[in-house]
Amino acid sequence: MVLGAAPGTRRALWVVPVSDLGGVARHVLDVAGHGLPGWDVVFLCPPGPLADRLREQDVEVVVAPFGPEHGLRASVRTMRSVLRRLRPAVVHAHLSYADVVAALVKPRGSVLVTTEHGIAADDAVYHGTTGRARVMALVHRARLRRVDVVLAVSRATAQAMKSKWGAGRVSVVRNGIDRPATDPAPGSAPASGLRLLSLARLAPEKRLPDLIDAFALVAADHADARLTIAGVGELEGALRRQSAALGLSDRIDLPGFLDPAKAMADHDVVAMLSVWENCSYTLLDAAAHGLGVVASAVGGNPEILPERCLVDADDPRAVAAALVTQARDLAARPGLGAWPDVAEMCTAIAASYSGPAR
Repeated sequence: MVLGAAPGTRRALWVVPVSDLGGVARHVLDVAGHGLPGWDVVFLCPPGPLADRLREQDVEVVVAPFGPEHGLRASVRTMRSVLRRLRPAVVHAHLSYADVVAALVKPRGSVLVTTEHGIAADDAVYHGTTGRARVMALVHRARLRRVDVVLAVSRATAQAMKSKWGAGRVSVVRNGIDRPATDPAPGSAPASGLRLLSLARLAPEKRLPDLIDAFALVAADHADARLTIAGVGELEGALRRQSAALGLSDRIDLPGFLDPAKAMADHDVVAMLSVWENCSYTLLDAAAHGLGVVASAVGGNPEILPERCLVDADDPRAVAAALVTQARDLAARPGLGAWPDVAEMCTAIAASYSGPAR
């Protein structure tokens, strides 16, 4: 159901082509919960958990066939219908599929905004082959000519957009994160062992085999160390076999999906050795809640974390040493410093709607 806007309000349509609760959904739900100052926001997304959560938040949402699972023709038809009905002043697209559809059907008089969440310096991360990456680069170069305001979630993301797609002016609006009501207080080193955690898809770009190799070095020196690799994906069987080959099946747990908040509460360190990250909510949540963090020095990670938390994923000894330090030395843990909260993020997004930022 779409609720009516109050007279005189400006309407923005957020176009989101995913149904699940990944990182982009987190961004959407945070904005839905806080709101954009001065704007009436309507969300367009396909049926699924994201749509259900938006309804629970009592925000305006159109749930309709839209996104890769529904096909380009149905997505274009849906978006045209919604645009005719709502006549938004701003259309804000998220993720490549929505970006392309929005560029195809951009209504006259509307400001078209895009937020880039998922570009990588390494083309293989998202496109698999060089040929496909070249085709998609051409597509993005073409659709950006129809975009009025270009946002990126990190400086690294903005730079990748410029170098790969020829993007002009790109404004950085980082993912906002609200801190706990009380800051985590430093205590003593964990008494229940080194409890290490990965929260990521079980996919090649997350470099989980490298994390297991580093953990094997930790485990050799720390009999109380445990590693939880939470998530689902195509690498599960290979990761279980690797754990068994190293004699660590009883110390490496692959439980599938875990609630991130509960999982972090039960662990000391979050590890993320990805080939690329743009602005990881997992790292932000870990830092906000006082956990240790070890991450590869790629993409937007150095914008979130101090150097002491960053590692070369190809160096298992360095990774292992960082994991132990982050577990045992509470003073070495990162914190968030002056990172923007959700309100600041929403204010920056709303401000970007005032005009083209090429």
